[in-house]
Amino acid sequence: MQSITLDQARRGGTAEELGLRMLQALMHPLRWLMAAPSLLFLAALTAMLLRHPDVSFYEIDRVAFVLLVIGVVGRAIVLREPLLVIERATWPMLGLATLALASVAGRPFDNETWCLLAGKYLVPFTLFHLARLVFTDDVELRRFEVFALIVLAYLSFTAIAFLSGAHSLIFPRFILDESLGHHADRARGPLLQAVANGVSLNLLGLLAVHAYRRGTVRGAKMALLLASVPLAILATMTRAVWLSFGGTVVALIFQCKNRVLCRSLIALLVLGAVGLAVIAIPSDSEGALNERLEERGPVDYRAAVYAGGWEMFLEHPLTGWGFNRMPAELPRHVEGYKEKMLYPHNTYLELLVEHGIFGLGLYLWLMWELWRLRRGAIPVGERDGFLDRDFHLLWPIVLAVYWVNAAMVVMSYQFVNGLLFTMAGLLAAQNRRAEAAC
Repeated sequence: MQSITLDQARRGGTAEELGLRMLQALMHPLRWLMAAPSLLFLAALTAMLLRHPDVSFYEIDRVAFVLLVIGVVGRAIVLREPLLVIERATWPMLGLATLALASVAGRPFDNETWCLLAGKYLVPFTLFHLARLVFTDDVELRRFEVFALIVLAYLSFTAIAFLSGAHSLIFPRFILDESLGHHADRARGPLLQAVANGVSLNLLGLLAVHAYRRGTVRGAKMALLLASVPLAILATMTRAVWLSFGGTVVALIFQCKNRVLCRSLIALLVLGAVGLAVIAIPSDSEGALNERLEERGPVDYRAAVYAGGWEMFLEHPLTGWGFNRMPAELPRHVEGYKEKMLYPHNTYLELLVEHGIFGLGLYLWLMWELWRLRRGAIPVGERDGFLDRDFHLLWPIVLAVYWVNAAMVVMSYQFVNGLLFTMAGLLAAQNRRAEAAC
């Protein structure tokens, strides 16, 4: 009887050791995910930028996002950090996400609808809160800054290569596929939409100016990068992008205290004007700039769509039609266009139609809370860092770029939303640190 007990004990010990080894093997990838959260965060943003829209592997951005959440949450649990800090902006975020989820909950599953919901609300709102746990010191913030400069260089190079006809230099190749996305005749980048590409170039260009102003990056490479942005913006062939970029440069000049930087910005304007003149030379190529300036079709289309959207709003002014219902319903309210699906090309109109006055009110509340982030105090140790006073002054321009373009397109682009809400999360986290230091 005693020998059986000992044998059982040995077996139990072996089983426990085997279970412990299996647990350690399972924990090893988790430890790797928790080791460098900022790199994991930037990898997720990269996956959102470069995701292929029409192959089975396109879910890579979802995989990267889930791994990011697992890694950051696991690290917070190990370090006993609070997982969710309720910010003022959290409440309108929850309201908008709840409205969207409630409107799709009773419908049959539609992958496109859920992807849009994730790109507009779920992913950017999550990144806003995760940024607080990830970018906690100068090293992580420096990685974010370098990432922004690399992406800007890539998008600018791709846009200029498209403009010059050097299509062999464009990567990934699906950018050139006319059957995917929109505006195949313009520099649309991996986002497959010219406005989204232009907004990304504008936002990242502001971060490049900030890096130059701080002195973290200087020299010929930085000058070349900044000089490439106006040409890349022109290559998008999109009037809303041109308008917001011109306003951005003017705002920076008025805000600038550094004469050298001001002269550089003026040089950017001159370079843009020269590029405009060169491209405006009569050309037989489709999508030439002079044709875009004279084109009336998009204006007439938007006028018809806006009128139809307003009719839809008047039918359901309080509750709205529900998330992603507008494209299918809009053709019944627009005359002269036979398409089965019509898109509003206006973020605010879409919110008003799909979620009513309450939904638009929540969105405006959210934008107000993002605007307020510029007022936050800066901790003593961070006054010379990435989130310095100059960044706080830059923040309203960042938001203005987003708002102007949101009036011309529906901001359903995951990378653009993720980038904006990540920066907002960095500012919200800094405000918390400043309050804790008082």
